[in-house]
Amino acid sequence: MSAVIIRELHELHELEDAFTLFCEIWGTGPGNAPMSVEQMRALSHAGNYVAGAYAEGRMIGATVGFFGAPIARTMHSHITGARPGHAAGFALKLHQRNWALARGVTRITWTYDPLIRRNAHFNVTKLAGRPDGYLPNFYGSVDDAINGGTDTDRALVIWDLSDPGVVAAANLTPIPFVVPAGAVAALSVEGDLPVLGRTDADHLLVEVPADIEKLRRTDPGAAKDWRIALREVLGGLLADGARVIGFQDKSRYVLTRDTAA
Repeated sequence: MSAVIIRELHELHELEDAFTLFCEIWGTGPGNAPMSVEQMRALSHAGNYVAGAYAEGRMIGATVGFFGAPIARTMHSHITGARPGHAAGFALKLHQRNWALARGVTRITWTYDPLIRRNAHFNVTKLAGRPDGYLPNFYGSVDDAINGGTDTDRALVIWDLSDPGVVAAANLTPIPFVVPAGAVAALSVEGDLPVLGRTDADHLLVEVPADIEKLRRTDPGAAKDWRIALREVLGGLLADGARVIGFQDKSRYVLTRDTAA
């Protein structure tokens, strides 16, 4: 695997490369790209975070973030995309963290589709980020290869840059995670369908389907059932004060109501 080089993007040709990369990853045409060249140009010029990842001189990833409230302490990472096979996504997040810390930023937030297993594993396990809220249909209907025109429910991640778990993850020495004893299934997979369980326990497991993106293409009805079920279970638990503390076996969220956990 070639070494990944990360650098900030300022020039138009660099931003055009990032635009093309985003269109390829999200499967969109230029008319409905996730982010335009003009937007990236304005954000970069205003001192926000726009960066690209390169391997052997070729752009393989890009990310865009901007300062949010509370000002001077928070940055919102709006979009990050990377081609597989280079670990560029992780390298971009580490670069983003260092960039933020150098400017006095203490936390980074972002949203992701909580139904996509690989994204949940990346955000919760590899980065030690913590989903802090559930946002139903946050972007409205988005017709691209990933969202497929469905509701865009999102989990809001809080990345506390000084949290011991985040520091350990950034140093490639993640803190081992153990599922609390007595955890019960609040949502599980049976075939391709969601099965509701208990939500009254102190420690809960919320499973998501193996490949929701494929399910959206092959069985839209089942994919919609999953969206509704996760909105009810994960969204309801987070609203009720439960906290995500891990993502077990790349398949299920682990939540607790124990404030000492």
